[in-house]
Amino acid sequence: HVQLVESGGGSALAGGSVRLPCAASEYTYNYMAWFRQAPGKEREGVARIATGSGNTYYADSVKGRFTISQDNAKNMLYLQMNNLKPEDTAVYYCAAGSSGAAWSLQSTSPFAYWGQGTQVTVSS
Repeated sequence: HVQLVESGGGSALAGGSVRLPCAASEYTYNYMAWFRQAPGKEREGVARIATGSGNTYYADSVKGRFTISQDNAKNMLYLQMNNLKPEDTAVYYCAAGSSGAAWSLQSTSPFAYWGQGTQVTVSS
């Protein structure tokens, strides 16, 4: 099965930017996504990309600030995060899945494979 490895996490000031790469051992799944989980909160979907068409979907909380992208040739997924806010502080996870239910990013269930996560901390 696919192995996913995130990197690029760290600390940033509010208004700053961070880019998260995710290296995949294979890029054969229909959907790749980023989720995040803040302390005491449930894991939530941030952004999703359909690997074949490039169609993207964003949570309302990050729309206009975050951009998900991919480099299929390099088996890489990215999350560019701009205009960061303290409420963006969380562990960010890369995920892969092929279920059609992954389209709406409403649940973690359609995503079968997960990375170990990378911490992003935003201070004001």
